[in-house]
Amino acid sequence: MAKERAVDIRKQRDGDNYIEVPDFRPGDTVNVAVRVVEGEKERIQNFKGIVIGRHGSGVSATFRVRKVSNGVGVERVFPLFSPMLQGIELVRKGAVRRAKLYYLRGMSERKIRQKLS
Repeated sequence: MAKERAVDIRKQRDGDNYIEVPDFRPGDTVNVAVRVVEGEKERIQNFKGIVIGRHGSGVSATFRVRKVSNGVGVERVFPLFSPMLQGIELVRKGAVRRAKLYYLRGMSERKIRQKLS
């Protein structure tokens, strides 16, 4: 019920800018397209990584995505219904049994791939 209400609110607010949010869970690999404003310019930045957790419900729901870039772990928290999100693409489903995957922070990329298979 809360998700349906949040979707209705977002459709009313965004109009043509409304994006369909795929059904993803922790462990899934997603590609998040975020609108970045730098001064006068605006561009789309893709952030591809593993969802390590979701939090909240309704309009205030967020999700956390982790990736390793140049050997450094990077995590970002995205509001699910932010107008800055251009799109969320589900790249790959992961098979995990936990809701929060914070234990992935201490693992190498290779171990993470084995764990999520």
